[in-house]
Amino acid sequence: MTSTVEFLEYVCGQFERAGEVTYRKMFGSYGIYLDKKFIGLICYDQFYLKPTDIGRSILETPYEEPPFPGAKDWFILEDLDDREFLAHLLIATWEEIPFPKLKKSKNNKICL
Repeated sequence: MTSTVEFLEYVCGQFERAGEVTYRKMFGSYGIYLDKKFIGLICYDQFYLKPTDIGRSILETPYEEPPFPGAKDWFILEDLDDREFLAHLLIATWEEIPFPKLKKSKNNKICL
């Protein structure tokens, strides 16, 4: 699942118009976050967008494939040159994805 830093930087640069783009290294790949929501993956120098209903309607007939063995299908975006279209798609996807739920820690104590 190795991806190059050059491809990561290119993708993040293309997504700048959508909001704050960050990433986290994950098992040789990268998780891509938009305004603190996990929206995609970079695996094998390919960008995978988390599938949503709105993303499906915007892409019309998206190409889908699992980003790694055993995963569910995600949208593959091969054309990353149109920044306006990408911003529209990513913002719409971001709006449909909920924020992750906070995990309860065993060590947290409730103050009374």
